[in-house]
Amino acid sequence: MIPTVRIKPLEWYPYIEPVKLSEATPEQLDAMKVTPSATKVSDYVRTLAHDPESYVARTVLFNAIMYAEGGLNRADRELGALGASMVNGCKYCAVVHARRQAQLAKSDTAVSALFVGQPEALGPRDAAIYAFARKLSVTPSEAQPEDVAALRAQGMSDEEIIDLIHSIAIFGWANRLMHVLGHAAPAA
Repeated sequence: MIPTVRIKPLEWYPYIEPVKLSEATPEQLDAMKVTPSATKVSDYVRTLAHDPESYVARTVLFNAIMYAEGGLNRADRELGALGASMVNGCKYCAVVHARRQAQLAKSDTAVSALFVGQPEALGPRDAAIYAFARKLSVTPSEAQPEDVAALRAQGMSDEEIIDLIHSIAIFGWANRLMHVLGHAAPAA
């Protein structure tokens, strides 16, 4: 039996001074109206807002991939993001997406299995998603038709597989942004 893992949130600390809201340009303020998940203007958002045009382009794309209606369910998108973040060593993203996946799945079974290093304990669908996320994150060019066939064998449609590929791929980028712009540490 897999022990239940309770994952505590992490804080992200930027290496570059985030844009101060009181000193932001009109373009930066306008850009920050478009936030990931439409929740808050975090230090990460304020750091990326130094370049408002690329921040908006990145965030519109991110939101379209992770929060779109239809296609792959949100819990599976989060599992793909979690797998990518674990491979890429982005602790902050891994924690955020593990917590969100458990919440959406209404179960911490998959997250617990991954955080105690027992991916073999995953159910067949979660195992196929996680294996695919790892493969695409380690060496994307090594993905083979049998990798897609493994997802189809779990009932995934082509639309859902494309959604999964998008969620994994955007975390190749998102993880690298997080690593270069700051670091994660336990919340104070």
